[in-house]
Amino acid sequence: MMPGRSDCEVLYGKSVRAKRRGKSHVASRVGLTTVVALVAGWVSGCGATRPSRYYQLTVPPEAASVERADSVPVTLLLGAFMTSHLYREDRIVFGNGPEQLGTYEYQRWAEPPTEMIEEVLLRELRRSGHYRAVHVRRSNVRGDFAIRGRLYDFKEVTGNPTSARVTLELEMRDLKSGATVWSHYYTHDEAASGKEVPAIVAALDQNVHLAVKEVVASLDQYFATHPVK
Repeated sequence: MMPGRSDCEVLYGKSVRAKRRGKSHVASRVGLTTVVALVAGWVSGCGATRPSRYYQLTVPPEAASVERADSVPVTLLLGAFMTSHLYREDRIVFGNGPEQLGTYEYQRWAEPPTEMIEEVLLRELRRSGHYRAVHVRRSNVRGDFAIRGRLYDFKEVTGNPTSARVTLELEMRDLKSGATVWSHYYTHDEAASGKEVPAIVAALDQNVHLAVKEVVASLDQYFATHPVK
């Protein structure tokens, strides 16, 4: 026994050390149990996952850069579409009502919808041969008119029948004057042949091509009534 300490103090010290060792042992067991539970949960979540399926819009083939004799002597610059974050991602969107939207987990687009629609419109404008040149706005090419758009809807609409809704708006600005000289609004629900995602994708694809054809025709009408001098 150390000098200056009573028997009671020695017994108390032993009791405290024993309690501390017991707590440490219990803590170790609790920690080990937690780790085992986490590992078990991780292993159970490592089973076979459902494969994702990717879809894309049909894009017209690239046209030969041949200027027609009756083409409008202008260069069009096509800018990026503005939209909500839902249509800047690759999830396929569906609507359960006028205000509620959802996305499919394993059914996705190969590219964001805005980029696919821009490509379809670019190809169709070039294929028309109605303009001296059509380029993407982010390139370093000088142009006469700039076209930009906004995508509001690109989604499945639940109902009877199920349909595919596309809503977009475009406008064109004269780069010399800075004035907006043309605009076009499009919205349409294209009936789908079924409720499965491939049928919805096919209806969205058809709807986009209808929209692009309407936009191209509207632009032709503008330049027919506003000849470029």
